[in-house]
Amino acid sequence: MAKDQHEDGFFSEKLRVPEALTFDDVLLRPRESRVEPDEADVSTQVSKNVELNIPILSAAMDTVTESGMAIGMAREGGLGVLHRSMDVDEVVAEIERVKRADELVIRRENVVTARPDQTVQEVDEMMEHEGVSGAPVVDEDDEVLGIISGTDIRPYLEVGEKDSVEEAMTDEVITVHEDVEAREALELMYEHKIERVPVVDDDGRLVGLVTMQGILARREHENAARDEDSKLLVGVAVGPFEQDRAQAVDEAGADVLFIDCAHAHNLNVIDSAREIKEEVEADVVVGNIGTEAAAEDVVDFADGVKVGIGPGSICTTRVVSGSGMPQITAVSEVADVASDYDVPVIADGGIRYSGDAAKAIAAGADAVMLGSYFAGTDEAPGRVITMNGKKYKQYRGMGSVGAMQSGGGERYLKDEQEDEEFVPEGVEAATPYKGSLASELHQLVGGIQSGMGYVGAETIPELKERARFVRVSQAGQTEGHPHDVMITDEAPNYSPGE
Repeated sequence: MAKDQHEDGFFSEKLRVPEALTFDDVLLRPRESRVEPDEADVSTQVSKNVELNIPILSAAMDTVTESGMAIGMAREGGLGVLHRSMDVDEVVAEIERVKRADELVIRRENVVTARPDQTVQEVDEMMEHEGVSGAPVVDEDDEVLGIISGTDIRPYLEVGEKDSVEEAMTDEVITVHEDVEAREALELMYEHKIERVPVVDDDGRLVGLVTMQGILARREHENAARDEDSKLLVGVAVGPFEQDRAQAVDEAGADVLFIDCAHAHNLNVIDSAREIKEEVEADVVVGNIGTEAAAEDVVDFADGVKVGIGPGSICTTRVVSGSGMPQITAVSEVADVASDYDVPVIADGGIRYSGDAAKAIAAGADAVMLGSYFAGTDEAPGRVITMNGKKYKQYRGMGSVGAMQSGGGERYLKDEQEDEEFVPEGVEAATPYKGSLASELHQLVGGIQSGMGYVGAETIPELKERARFVRVSQAGQTEGHPHDVMITDEAPNYSPGE
């Protein structure tokens, strides 16, 4: 057999290889258009049953997405995917934080309450500790007796800290029932000059609380991505063999589960992903993959697929393993298969500029996932550090030694080992501090809409349908960036160092 292969030029045949392209290799060809960028509709499907208002996800990385980022992403219309480097109890708590954010009615178990026989000092300390400025006063049966706020307490602290809540509280309480609408509750608050209204059942027992702050927050984020109960959407990464974890986060309310594996075209991973899909109610996205063959093996059961083998800025998979697929080609190959099954495609990694996101969608993606782009924002975990007078935040690949020490090794199908035994596929770095997530998303989405305007596409599906690419030479790449000038004022959506 080996002799026959040699005679047929088996090894030299391997070098007759197809060309693979990435973002810098292509540009979108401008086309006739009547589309104004600001009017372009960027809503999309991230999985078969979950729709987003912007085609953007934050990566499931421990320096990118925890509950703060997930809340911020959902408020802006996208999706945050919680990382795996947390134990089950921690990730369930993170899901609950996202689901509680922007709730119209804060559920009873999350409402800070006071008892009539407590002292004013005790309640003042309790409210300060819990970060609230007022609390319903309830008896042992949870019947609402009154409400106490900072304005009720302050005079008593000057007179006597041992006065009871019953003496200080406002006992004429405005309450509403559970079916209250936001407008109705807000009108009551304005009419009675109050900031919170207890929600009670038919027997006057406390079942929740509506706050002015919560209502105004919802109004501020009208484009938010919400579930059928009007709660913010959240995605969660789970390991390919973590059935128990998958069931726990599904029960906690996760909207989309992401089978988080560096190489999902592994038959053991696919078999386990099928089992997880059968056991949960949430949509299941399988990734990462990068070829047509991989897509064919998962589209019959997956609610979405995630594409990216080594394109990330802190990923070293390609140089360590010698394996990978340039991202534009990977996305287009997978989309050729997935589109026939109406399975959404997520392009994960390699996006440095908003134009790269537009190219990824034009190549067949329904949405894009970014890590380093968001790691420097306020909503990302970690503190701001200063180096050489500039501000940065930590950013590391989930294949880095540090991430593997925190449990990230399983993503690369590697067992826990001693530090020196790890074969990492990522590095740890610092990314420039960028400020608010909202401002970054504004520039990113605006750039995608500009691309849609040049192509003449009013919607994401139209962008995928109408877009055509042109190849770009090295000279063309240089021409596409600012050149032959000294930049004196940097634009918010471009840095020459990226």
